[in-house]
Amino acid sequence: MRSAEGSRSGGYLTASGPTKAPWLGILRSALALSGGAAVLAAAAAALISGPGAAGSALSGWFLIAAFFGISLLVGHVVGRSNPSGAIGMFVVTYAIKIAGFAVILLVLGTPEWLHTEWFALTAVGAVVLWQFAEIRAFSRSRHLIYSDVTDTARKGGSDA
Repeated sequence: MRSAEGSRSGGYLTASGPTKAPWLGILRSALALSGGAAVLAAAAAALISGPGAAGSALSGWFLIAAFFGISLLVGHVVGRSNPSGAIGMFVVTYAIKIAGFAVILLVLGTPEWLHTEWFALTAVGAVVLWQFAEIRAFSRSRHLIYSDVTDTARKGGSDA
């Protein structure tokens, strides 16, 4: 197949490869979307209920960003050396995070300055937006399903 503009020196289109570091792109998208919404929620909280509510809103977003961001960072680190092992590490990381956050919440309790309504509303909104951004970014990333064809196979050689 030839391209109209002749994008390559021979004028032929080539298949593009998989997205490099897809987990960092997903993290970037999710942080941008949920973080932007959290800033808007914090501004609304500050206007309606004061600066403590704004801090509570940002704390709710930060908890969600840390919770989901850790998994994506682990996926990035593991995925570079073992792409198929990244999903397994997501599961292990998730179990560790659930236990860790449960311990933190039980030990710390609810601080007096926390506005629980703004914290909870922002956290729930952040989860929904984070998941939307993750799914959207993942669906737009490219993943290698089959190994690339070797040069000998293209020239009629045998891979058997």
